[in-house]
Amino acid sequence: MLNTLAGIIASSGGAAAGGDYESIATVTVGAGGSGGITFSSIPSTYQHLQIRAFARTNSPTNGENTKIYVNGSSASTNYAWHVLRGNGASTAAAGGGGNYIIANVGTTNVTSTFSAMIIDVLDYANTNKNKTIRNLYGFDSNGAGYVGINSVLVPTTSAISQIDIFMDYNFTQYSSFALYGIKG
Repeated sequence: MLNTLAGIIASSGGAAAGGDYESIATVTVGAGGSGGITFSSIPSTYQHLQIRAFARTNSPTNGENTKIYVNGSSASTNYAWHVLRGNGASTAAAGGGGNYIIANVGTTNVTSTFSAMIIDVLDYANTNKNKTIRNLYGFDSNGAGYVGINSVLVPTTSAISQIDIFMDYNFTQYSSFALYGIKG
């Protein structure tokens, strides 16, 4: 099943509302894990970017926060975020400052369970507006997982040419991140 899902992530294709998707880069974490993923030298020839990911962390707790930086800047205190999520029994909403984009699956969860994420970076090359990143995510943990949507405001009008995705723990082996450009 994991190989099938990784193949779907790595494939480009299909038309989407507003344009076609083109594969830019794919990163699959190897043995030993990785503290972060970097997409650099992103061309400015698309209208939007999308990252499709299946990820797992070696965090000892369920719901480790994944973070995002753009253009190599760690000045995340200027970012603003909000999240809406539910687990089938309750819902929650929160917001604040920082660069959090997703709750991930930790090692206390079901073996080989990965979270699924679709991260959109809207108008990433437009130099006349701040950037918005939105994320739809979910994971199962023997019926105790979450689904959610969140967004991050990145207060920069600079075109985004690099995206770093990381956490305080490591992404485990077979976590996969695929970057796509969406034509206008």
